[in-house]
Amino acid sequence: MSDTVLLDTVLKPAPPMSPRALSSILGIVIAMNAAFAIYFVSKGAWPMMPFMGVDIALLAWAFRASTRAAKREEHVVLTPSLLNIARKSPEGAVNEVALNPYWVRVHLDEPPGRASQLTLWSHGKSVRIGSFLPPLERQSFAERLKGALYLARTAL
Repeated sequence: MSDTVLLDTVLKPAPPMSPRALSSILGIVIAMNAAFAIYFVSKGAWPMMPFMGVDIALLAWAFRASTRAAKREEHVVLTPSLLNIARKSPEGAVNEVALNPYWVRVHLDEPPGRASQLTLWSHGKSVRIGSFLPPLERQSFAERLKGALYLARTAL
């Protein structure tokens, strides 16, 4: 009975657009910036060209950062005897937190919004999870987790 899995969920952020779509957008911006750069150079405003290049570099960096951030995840597994949270970073490193489900309390900031946090409390320790989830998904997961924790407490 203690090996019964009451909740097994992988939380992931919403993925960005596909690499092809991001490349297409970057290509369009490069073409537009090239047209503007040619126009400015023809008018004698050649110092504008480096700024056009920086604009493209920053956009490419932002696309890469969003794609990389979407690779993180949190794997939440609850049994009657253990609540395990395994966090996987974009680099692949895994950090695990194990809590006794009998003592875990779930707290979601009210009202649920973009800045609200889902926090698990146990023996003076706090663990925030699902910070990358949209508010409604975070609230839905909090309710599912509360229900599963109730089942874990009554199973003992």
